[in-house]
Amino acid sequence: MRCPYCGSEDTQVKDSRPAEDNTSIRRRRICPDCGGRFTTFERVQLRELMVVKKTGRKVAFDRDKLVRSFEIALRKRPVDRDRIERAVSGIVRRLESSGETEISSEQIGLQVLEALKGLDDVAFVRYASVYRDFSHAEDFEKIISEISAKIARDPLDS
Repeated sequence: MRCPYCGSEDTQVKDSRPAEDNTSIRRRRICPDCGGRFTTFERVQLRELMVVKKTGRKVAFDRDKLVRSFEIALRKRPVDRDRIERAVSGIVRRLESSGETEISSEQIGLQVLEALKGLDDVAFVRYASVYRDFSHAEDFEKIISEISAKIARDPLDS
């Protein structure tokens, strides 16, 4: 693993343990050249996934980008980090086990919307406003009325 500080390719693992979600290994590393310390995470990757953008361009799937999407939607919301990690891991697992090597960005977006719906209504509306390209106040009113109707039907699920 290359040192992020000096670029040396000879770093040493000082400590390894399962990460909190038990889906990855957390490794503390040290660079013998500069003394820099840093952490890496190792995850199982079943297959190399490519994301097909709306323009047709293909890019490698980036789990960190998926995490950032959740973090942006959930900014300043009372949602535990472990719940976010479980949601992201669930989406990644479904994508990898789908058998497809190319996944449309739209499919990923729909899975994020579904996960956010279960985590936090405000985050769901935030993400939906960008994902569905809201342009009028009526767009917000419609999605909020859908959520309100769901709460009225299933008050214990909210």
